[in-house]
Amino acid sequence: MRHGETAWTIDGRHTGRTDVPLTEVGRRQAELLAPRLGGRGFVVVLTSPLQRAAETCRLAGFGDVAERCHDVVEWDYGAYEGRTTAEIRAEVPGWSLWWQGVSDGETATQVAVRADRVLNRLRRAAGDALVFSHGHFLRVLAARWLGLGPDDGRLFALGPASISTLGWEREQRVIARWNDAVT
Repeated sequence: MRHGETAWTIDGRHTGRTDVPLTEVGRRQAELLAPRLGGRGFVVVLTSPLQRAAETCRLAGFGDVAERCHDVVEWDYGAYEGRTTAEIRAEVPGWSLWWQGVSDGETATQVAVRADRVLNRLRRAAGDALVFSHGHFLRVLAARWLGLGPDDGRLFALGPASISTLGWEREQRVIARWNDAVT
């Protein structure tokens, strides 16, 4: 689960560790997730401690059972925190998070290490798991699930308040559903 809309998602700002709240639309999106997830039993529910994810988790009906997990926080964008891609590209032409990374923040490899820890934990769970997190982190998580490098997260667009499912087809890891946003 990616968190609902924030003012910074509307503006296209890189929102890593800045703890911005959901907008009213984001709160409504989170509430609309509840019936789509209801009736499912999850043996593990993890949420980023950042309020946009934790509030999405709560409004979707899982706040009482969720464990706050620092490993699922968003990429630390360092010096690029709060800036748009256009603003960064004015200084670094052609910049891409996936290729050039960030100054004074996390590398893609560091994000992948966190994603791998989460996947290892979830693979040990005796049933389905649910994770409330952030766009770039979840894209890296999907890439790592498929055995790809963290920079391959660039291939998986992900909108606010979207449901994605990592699963299995026989012994093959697959993406069973991706970027299924509430409307």
